[in-house]
Amino acid sequence: MKVYVVVNNPQDWSLHIPNVEVISAKAYLTDPKFSTSRFVKVLNLCRSYRYQSTGYYVSLLAQARGHKPMPNVQTIQDLKSPTMTRIVSEELDDVIQQSLKHISQHKFLLRIFFGKSSTQKHDRLSSALFKEFQAPFLEATFIKNDHKWTMQNISPVNVNEITPDQRELVISCAQDYLAGKRSSMRKKSNARYDLAILYNPKENNNPSNEKAINRFIKAAESIGFDTEIINKEDYARLAEFDALFIRETTSVNHHTYRFARRAMAERLVVIDDPDSILKCTNKVYLAEVMEKHHVPTPKTIILHHDNVDEMIQQLGFPCVLKQPDSAFSNGVVKVESQRHLYEILPTLLDKSDLLIAQEFVPTQFDWRVCILDKQPLFVCKYYMARKHWQIYERLGSGKVLSGKSETLPVGMAPKRVVSTALKAANLIGDGFYGVDIKEHNNNCYLIEINDNPSIDAGVEDLVLGDELYHKIMSILLRRVENRKQGIGT
Repeated sequence: MKVYVVVNNPQDWSLHIPNVEVISAKAYLTDPKFSTSRFVKVLNLCRSYRYQSTGYYVSLLAQARGHKPMPNVQTIQDLKSPTMTRIVSEELDDVIQQSLKHISQHKFLLRIFFGKSSTQKHDRLSSALFKEFQAPFLEATFIKNDHKWTMQNISPVNVNEITPDQRELVISCAQDYLAGKRSSMRKKSNARYDLAILYNPKENNNPSNEKAINRFIKAAESIGFDTEIINKEDYARLAEFDALFIRETTSVNHHTYRFARRAMAERLVVIDDPDSILKCTNKVYLAEVMEKHHVPTPKTIILHHDNVDEMIQQLGFPCVLKQPDSAFSNGVVKVESQRHLYEILPTLLDKSDLLIAQEFVPTQFDWRVCILDKQPLFVCKYYMARKHWQIYERLGSGKVLSGKSETLPVGMAPKRVVSTALKAANLIGDGFYGVDIKEHNNNCYLIEINDNPSIDAGVEDLVLGDELYHKIMSILLRRVENRKQGIGT
């Protein structure tokens, strides 16, 4: 990847950083050869990032060209925002107090060069601030009141303000940053694009186990992605990447949705996209859409305080109540009687004004059709937990039992199951979906569409093996290439 250092006047540039090209802001903005360059990182070191200044337009046009500017326009706006400064100061309070506790003065200035400080004892704080404000050179001002430090201001540092004794450090920090030493992942020499995989190995209901994640990485790097595992602390770094692959359980009131929204705003290719998360994680939305488009489901009523009697009359007992954002069998209750209904209903309606009530359709297993880019990848049978009506049985001890599974090639599944799944998923989009279908009395019924389907090594990959991971990553790569070429944008 090419690296351009963009400055107002290259003659004023006194720092020699190997393997970078120093160019003027005027040349970057006006010379056609720079507008058509691909695979470019732009270090914007103009004197000012003021709105509609030359420095502002360098970052703005870099984003429009598909380049990777630092800082990007969102960071420029964040650096001007007192509200953002206050929020970050509050979020990093523990780190700030720990880092500055031995400073006796009441004011402290911290200079940060590509996430590092001039003294190692402040590196943790410097790294945390750099994650929030991705700019090459920063200066943070801290004030101590009543023995407590707060960040008063953070702003970019003009390259001309770097002192002679700091130049060697700046060059070293820049080299480390450009070489990727901020990341624990090994860099690939043939990488064309950068892929972030959002993953939390400590999550209880991860959509992928660690072995599957490693296979995703291997497949991605084999086709030209430079891949890095990120976590929720890396929100501010999303602009560094070309694509985001979310492998955490998604929810609207959750960092996964914020990551998807931010990635879309930064023009990354995203799986799962925020629109799919929003639609799939709400069963009320799914019920309305499927009814409108005549996708068969178990008899369904959107339940609220005023139609309980109607629900009893139409569905009878047993029936199933679902919270709109239920997942992994959480928030799903089989109601055996009217008395049982009135016992649990206040608690459920206290969490959501609307619920889903469905007739109970007993089956030995649920079909799962995994779909990406409007094409089925594989089919699974997920069997109910032993002597239980759901795939997962949650015991009072906290232990979770699950039924066995069976993975099949698409061609071995009943055609009506696959066609029902495709019809339903296509109403959501072209994302990555796991469509759950029940087969009962020779009819197919849509149960739900998951935007974040499980891919566990040793389960869902039993038929396709490594080809499954390669297919998914290849679709992601094609979307990135189309985005860079302006296709479908």
